[in-house]
Amino acid sequence: MTATAGGAGAGGADGSEPGGMKARTAVLSVVSNATLILLKVIAGTITGSVAILTEAVHSSIDLVASIVAFFSVRKADEPADESHRYGHEKIENLAAAIEGILILVGSAAIAFEAVRHLVNHGRVQTVGLGIAVVAVSLGVNIVVSFRLRRTAQSTGSPALAGDAAHLGTDALTSAAVLVGLVLVAITGAQWIDPVVALAVAALVVTTGVRLLAQASRVLVDESLPPEEVEIIRAAIQALSPQGVVGYHELRTRRAGSRRYVDLHVQFRQGTSLEDAHRTAHQLQDQIADRLPGTDVLIHLEPEDRVRPGETLLAEPARRPGARG
Repeated sequence: MTATAGGAGAGGADGSEPGGMKARTAVLSVVSNATLILLKVIAGTITGSVAILTEAVHSSIDLVASIVAFFSVRKADEPADESHRYGHEKIENLAAAIEGILILVGSAAIAFEAVRHLVNHGRVQTVGLGIAVVAVSLGVNIVVSFRLRRTAQSTGSPALAGDAAHLGTDALTSAAVLVGLVLVAITGAQWIDPVVALAVAALVVTTGVRLLAQASRVLVDESLPPEEVEIIRAAIQALSPQGVVGYHELRTRRAGSRRYVDLHVQFRQGTSLEDAHRTAHQLQDQIADRLPGTDVLIHLEPEDRVRPGETLLAEPARRPGARG
């Protein structure tokens, strides 16, 4: 006889406070990006700096990404419904993938504009204004990206992590543009501005590809990292004295900030259904304690359902007549 036991681990993914924290942080990112875009467009237009204008393009992509992150974290925290029985967590991963694509599109626009200025010998004017605007942008991006990264780590949000990666890259590119403008002011070499913009484009491409790859691995249900799977195996092994003699079909995946684990567990011959069910819930709790935000589904099976080739846990000597 078999029975099925399921449980949701701790972690607060569905709690109101982590969800509110994610939403508030996403709003901060939206406001900061919108403000910086306005400043960069004004400064880029006045100075004629392609590097500043490409920074405005980059911030525009960040703004779209921030808006996507804001709506995705709100939707991801909604409980499961009839149309989405497994919840909405993967919306965050989809948002992160969209952000990665946007970054790649933006890098192409940056590279095109930089090459155009190199060919047409564009000139930068009023460099001091550009330096001041980029310096402000750099400071704001450092502060906001740090806040996003902390919130992403505490809530496990891939959407906010993606947004933090955007702003972190934006801070690096702002620093490069700042150095480039200072060199233009000192040396008068106008070619430095578009060359810095090309370097910015290359850095942006790297970030976009990395973010897209991370999101794609979750969307195709890649297993949890080996160290996390080993934690699950250790939790199963620890319950061997309570009648657990084997397990198989251990499957793991992520969705947003949640982890999902399901497996079949065999119990020693003579274990009552009540005892097996109680042990299964202990296993769920132990896995959720070690890996916060984990949903664990366990299928109970008797000892004689173990099939050849399946890994068994170390166990006491079996009773005579038990099958392996």
